[in-house]
Amino acid sequence: MAEEPRKPVKKKPAGSRPVNKQPTSRPAGKTASASYTTGKPSSGSRPAGGKSSTGSRPAGKKPASKKPVRYEEYEAPVTAKKKKKTPAAAKKQSQKKTGKILLFILEIFVLLIMVVVLYSVLKFEKVGKMDLPKEEIVINPEVEEEIATTMKGYRNIALFGVDSTSGALTKNTRSDTIMIASINLDTGECRLVSVYRDTYLNLSNDSYNKCNSAYAKGGPKQAINMLNMNLDMNIEDFVTVGFAGLADTVDALGGIMIDVDAAELKHINNYQKTMANDLKRDYTPVASTGYQLLDGLQATAYCRIRYTAGDDFKRAERQREVLMAVADKAKSASLSTLNEVANAIFDKDEIYTSLDLAEILELLADITKYEIVDQGGFPEETMRTTGTIGSKGSCVIPVDLADNVQWLHEFLFKDEEYTPSAAVLEYSEKVKADTSPYIKK
Repeated sequence: MAEEPRKPVKKKPAGSRPVNKQPTSRPAGKTASASYTTGKPSSGSRPAGGKSSTGSRPAGKKPASKKPVRYEEYEAPVTAKKKKKTPAAAKKQSQKKTGKILLFILEIFVLLIMVVVLYSVLKFEKVGKMDLPKEEIVINPEVEEEIATTMKGYRNIALFGVDSTSGALTKNTRSDTIMIASINLDTGECRLVSVYRDTYLNLSNDSYNKCNSAYAKGGPKQAINMLNMNLDMNIEDFVTVGFAGLADTVDALGGIMIDVDAAELKHINNYQKTMANDLKRDYTPVASTGYQLLDGLQATAYCRIRYTAGDDFKRAERQREVLMAVADKAKSASLSTLNEVANAIFDKDEIYTSLDLAEILELLADITKYEIVDQGGFPEETMRTTGTIGSKGSCVIPVDLADNVQWLHEFLFKDEEYTPSAAVLEYSEKVKADTSPYIKK
């Protein structure tokens, strides 16, 4: 029998009873089937009288009265599409991810810095450390009041360079270099003052002589007390370096730039030759004058020159020049270079200090903000003279010690109205009495 043609679907007029339409979407997990679209159960077998697979109906069955749903009318369920991120959103997420990575790298970098610094400091801590009890340091009573006022916020450290190539840093050797480094902890400004080694002063035990003999007799403690008593200072810490320590420091930094003149050229190589023989190392002669890179031995020899115009005053100026060049080079040095400096001096016992671990870390934390803004010499140029004081030899004489101390406090602490202590006034009178017969009028 031939298949009956499908009847066209008629639309009901508006206002007629709505047809109970079946849902066009299906629950999750269901597949599209004729039984689902017509609302009939899908049991896997057709009910009796159902439409055959050929599309014909069994005899005696009437067509379903409900409007059939045509397969072509079935609409596949719409799956939710992910929103595409806008370029701005994608960029923001990318920046956030990059930021986290950079933060992680920064944390690792900071950790490495701490490891390197602590490694260097621990080496520093285990060699050349001297405990300097505060109760053994002499500070004039009036200075205690100044510490709470005009000297507040300053850290004063004594720097000694000893005339030794064999590591004798503790005592029994005269201090070739005596400096005071005064650091303004609030601004980072640092001022250097050389105390001329032949200055006639109280050695802190009421005996008077060249001030560099204080270190030879009593080491750093007596040398610090000598500075505090004569200059109204409050120094409690020191750093001592020998010739080898300075030479190795400069070498580890890659050398420093110094301007060598014709008068200095003659002597720099002679000093190099002597030190090279003592230290059992080779040296490279400086061949010409001018602004040039000096290695460690050359820079140290430059510091020692005194037989030119200016004598010991000019030598002290050269020492400050080298120290400032070293400080500038260290500020811009890499961590690996600074570690080489630590290896160069700490492992060879070429440094001696009272600073402990916490104090070193405190200074290192702000090393980049320190800047040497001024430098000078004590006694001040217009308030000094020289003379041979009997068996004590040629000395630098403060014309008036009290006036020089007043100048020093104005230079270091900007105190224009400083009044020297009673102790300084007493020492000043003693210096005048001892030296006046030898001063040329």
